[in-house]
Amino acid sequence: QVQLVESGGGLVQAGGSLRLSCAASGTVFRLNAWYRQAPGKQRELVASIFSVSSTNYVDSVKGRFTISRDNAKNTVYLQMNRLQPEDTAVYYCNALSSSGATRIPWGQGTQVTVST
Repeated sequence: QVQLVESGGGLVQAGGSLRLSCAASGTVFRLNAWYRQAPGKQRELVASIFSVSSTNYVDSVKGRFTISRDNAKNTVYLQMNRLQPEDTAVYYCNALSSSGATRIPWGQGTQVTVST
């Protein structure tokens, strides 16, 4: 049975930092992406990593967020610095294919709330 466990979210003041973690079990697919969904908005791809030298970020988080992963543990991380209120969302991880499809059923996500 596939299981995704996201953690590390919480309430933080603007300008603060959080580090999200996500671990997968029961799947052969490697976690390599973070998404987020804010209230009333569609889920969006925030960051992805295909190798140490191949990472991608949505423009709004470039220079503030860093994605990394531990393939041996099938765990992906998202270091979020200089958080802003507009970063408030539920954050999810997944395994992203080169064609842009997600490969694993979504987990519960972890809530990130940034206060002013």
